[in-house]
Amino acid sequence: MSPVQPPSAEFWGSLKPEEAADFLALARPRSWPRGAVIFREADESDSVLVLVSGRVKAYSSTGGGTEVLLAVRGPGALVGELAAIDQGPRSATVEALEPVTALMLPLGAFEEYLRAHGRIALLLARTLADRLRDADRKRIEFGAHDTLGRVAARLVELADRFGQPTEEGVKIALPLSQDELAGWIGASREAVSKALQSLRADGTIRTSRLTVVIHDLAALRARALDF
Repeated sequence: MSPVQPPSAEFWGSLKPEEAADFLALARPRSWPRGAVIFREADESDSVLVLVSGRVKAYSSTGGGTEVLLAVRGPGALVGELAAIDQGPRSATVEALEPVTALMLPLGAFEEYLRAHGRIALLLARTLADRLRDADRKRIEFGAHDTLGRVAARLVELADRFGQPTEEGVKIALPLSQDELAGWIGASREAVSKALQSLRADGTIRTSRLTVVIHDLAALRARALDF
């Protein structure tokens, strides 16, 4: 049994005490340094994991080698469940954005866990439905927003999920580059750079190396919703 439990957020926060205890009993702790590949796209699925600390990015690579960022997951999130459920190959590469610790469950143990706890299947269905809705929302944003609106929407999402309140505003300390942000919103790096410059110029945000401080979250949220 792992001595470390994930925080009560995302998937982990939905578990009942006995469900969490049984997961801990079956899982084994693992850790990866920043930049390590945890799952690789197209590989055979053999496990799922719940993040304990650190954040990861999920991305897919195009034929030309361009990285398209799909999602960022943080502590408490279940990762790798789609390939485990349909037993298909990994649909994305998952890479550690910072040092990561997790509870890893081999596929056979995960199936045993699901058979013992039927309610978890409903939780997984809800998790997948939430992610499908999120993907649909991003597709709508792509057609309805300009680059500035899409950048604002992603910054609002990161602030809501990972933001830290400070005297200056909401701080997002996440090692995502402008190239990764561009891949996430389907824009060029140059367009993203211009959008960030515009938000800096009007005082909405301040940026430094791999850090964004949002001075006016309400204004940023309004810009993100401005279809």
